[in-house]
Amino acid sequence: MRAVSNTSPVSNLAIIGRLDLLKSQFSEICIPAFVWKELCAHPDPGALAAIQKGLAGGWIQSAAAPASHLLSLLSLQLHRGEAEAIALAVELNADVVITDEQEGRELAAQVGLKVTGALGILLRDKLDGQIPALKPEIQSLRSKGRFFIAPSLEAQVLAAAGE
Repeated sequence: MRAVSNTSPVSNLAIIGRLDLLKSQFSEICIPAFVWKELCAHPDPGALAAIQKGLAGGWIQSAAAPASHLLSLLSLQLHRGEAEAIALAVELNADVVITDEQEGRELAAQVGLKVTGALGILLRDKLDGQIPALKPEIQSLRSKGRFFIAPSLEAQVLAAAGE
């Protein structure tokens, strides 16, 4: 299964030591050039090492987002990395786009993409038995990655995980 990712899910999963969960769910993660640039400048040495390992292993690959009308429109409303990720996902006919920002998720869905984020990745791995509990992972995202999650969404995700 091929996925295209924005910066934040890769960054946040790398920060909490769970980047390998992406590899277990997707055969290939494509990242657009702007996302690649952001990830290669990651300030956390451990996260950067995990990201570089994924790039060296070839399961994280950089690809150019197409210069398109869609990219131009998305760039008016989104951060460049999100816009490129959505445009690249459309171009590659990706199975899923991975992004955490609400506006990006909504626009990706409007153009017909299946969307998940760091929480969706963690939830799926909890349900598949890859991680024992979701709540500590969410707490780690908050403390290490400064990840924001609305209390109502957290309750919904934890309920889906049976916690």
